[in-house]
Amino acid sequence: MNKYSYTEKKDTRSGFGVGLSELGAKNPNVVALCADLTGSLKMDDFAKKYPERFIQVGIAEANMMGIAAGLTIGGYIPFTGTFANFSTGRVYDQIRQSIAYSGKNVKICASHAGLTLGEDGATHQILEDIGLMKMLPGMTVINPCDFNQTKAATLAIAKHVGPVYLRFGRPAVPIFTPADQVFEIGKAITFTEGTDVSIFATGHLVWKALEAESILREKGISVEVIDIHTIKPLDAEAILRSVKKTKCVVSCEEHNMYGGLGESIAHLLAKHYPTPMEFVAVQDTFGESGTPDDLMKKYGLDTSNIVAAVEKVIARKMVEV
Repeated sequence: MNKYSYTEKKDTRSGFGVGLSELGAKNPNVVALCADLTGSLKMDDFAKKYPERFIQVGIAEANMMGIAAGLTIGGYIPFTGTFANFSTGRVYDQIRQSIAYSGKNVKICASHAGLTLGEDGATHQILEDIGLMKMLPGMTVINPCDFNQTKAATLAIAKHVGPVYLRFGRPAVPIFTPADQVFEIGKAITFTEGTDVSIFATGHLVWKALEAESILREKGISVEVIDIHTIKPLDAEAILRSVKKTKCVVSCEEHNMYGGLGESIAHLLAKHYPTPMEFVAVQDTFGESGTPDDLMKKYGLDTSNIVAAVEKVIARKMVEV
């Protein structure tokens, strides 16, 4: 049985909405901008309580990024909200030129990321967004795993000075992290300690990794599950400490295998501690319309895929040893 349990499921975008509303009460410099998706981004409560600090830009995402950059000059802390595809791919030039290049204190908050957007299909299911954002100098990239962690991350990024990309999702997922947690940017969280393999997971895949750990424990495999909620800056110390103990790695993410968490970990290990590694990620393809669960199974992101990747990488480790 999994050491971690849950009594409720809730979408991570709601964690963002609750966190943003709390920030409205705590910090008068926090302003919110939305590109015609207030309900989908759960920004309704903030808009209702603080209408003088809420800007409905409409379907004009590029303008939203420019306005947000300008607001920082007046000392405001702007939080932009739209789907992940429209938060990154559609407005990459504006983010690069107006926000990242000059280090503007804009918080780019992106919902409906990855395959679990579901039936809206490939045109909306961006799987490249982490790669796009992490390549921008000075950009912090965060991908929390449940409602509570998303809320805590939303509160934390308001205190961080500099551009941030905060990624969250649409489906209801288990709530398994503490409600009173303090979110530390760039600090990984170890959920289970183990000696045979390190699983580094992010976002929705953290719970899947914990499910896999339970199955693997029954098979006599000792698994270390670590939540990498901050993809940039990467917690290199925590990763290397774990890998030097287990000697093999599986990375798990709802993102393309290129440009995401796994690639960042592989780069770190290539420089400091070459190690057998397997990647649970989308295999360089676009998504399609379907239910979130069906898509996660079809594209190799479910619990059974993590179990298989662990068994494969342990076999590789034994051969290489």
